Amino acid sequence: MSNTTPAYALGTFSIAGALPFAGLILGQGRVVSLRALQPLCRKLGHDLLPGATLLDVFDAWDKNQAAISHAANHLLQHGESGLPFVDVALLRVHAPLEQPRQFFCSGANYRKHVIDLIVDQARDPATQGMSAAAARAYAEQLMDDRAANGEPYIFTKAWSSITGPFDDIPLPANVSQPDWELELAVVIGKEAFHVAAADAYDYIAGYTIVNDITNRELVHRQDLKAIGSDWVMAKSLPGYTPMGPYIVPAELVTDPQDIRIRLCLNGQVMQDESTADMIFGVQRLIEYLSSRVRLFPGDILITGSPAGNGSHYNRFLRAGDVLAGTLSGIGTVINRCVAAS
Repeated sequence: MSNTTPAYALGTFSIAGALPFAGLILGQGRVVSLRALQPLCRKLGHDLLPGATLLDVFDAWDKNQAAISHAANHLLQHGESGLPFVDVALLRVHAPLEQPRQFFCSGANYRKHVIDLIVDQARDPATQGMSAAAARAYAEQLMDDRAANGEPYIFTKAWSSITGPFDDIPLPANVSQPDWELELAVVIGKEAFHVAAADAYDYIAGYTIVNDITNRELVHRQDLKAIGSDWVMAKSLPGYTPMGPYIVPAELVTDPQDIRIRLCLNGQVMQDESTADMIFGVQRLIEYLSSRVRLFPGDILITGSPAGNGSHYNRFLRAGDVLAGTLSGIGTVINRCVAAS
């Protein structure tokens, strides 16, 4: 399981209040805009079509991937080549994709997490009257059966909730159970429909981090119990989707099912798990989603959150809390919770 910083990644940056730009960041924290990288790409025999945003970059990812990869590896071997690099500490780091076309979430996708939910919440009628040990054994068997014979569960949230990797998370006064859910996010690299699991990696441009903040008390509609969960209202407040810090190209991620997910609340570890605990892996999620939904470049699919959410500890977010989430080989997002104005 890699804990290294990626050799290079893609991000969205700005300086001194200017318009954000799409940039390449090398592992040591030096950034250059993709537009400034075009001459080097041409010199190396590749055309780069950067556009104004990373969404534009992914729209032409089949061509841009090779150009960026060759340029980045050249720079890593030979230095900055006179390009206008700047230290990332001098820049504002934005969410890499602030306005994806589509944003999908995989729910109930970590085995230990779902088992904890079944035991802690006791919502399943079958567990009524069971001891905690019996309920856990029941939940474990349920998850094994689901992994063998079931299907993923996918829903959407509003991308207007996306915020930067180091931005504050505003908590409204009228919510009582804001919770954290640190997740691996997949970025689609080309149009996808009816994709087989075996081919799914060919459609991934890269990976990033999302903390999918959720108001637990808004998930289950008491007035519409027959309908079920209201994920949009529970998850889509402004600032409820910290994303980033960068997008690591898929070629640099050896195995997305071998990434450590670790979240700390005020310095205390709350989530610490491997993506190997997913019930349905990245390939199966893409196969299932694309079986009925057409995906486009830059679309985001978050893949579920492991055990250790606030609902497990009965400890929810409040103003002043600091969340630090790290995915090995991908990066770290750090967000402070504040009272919404």
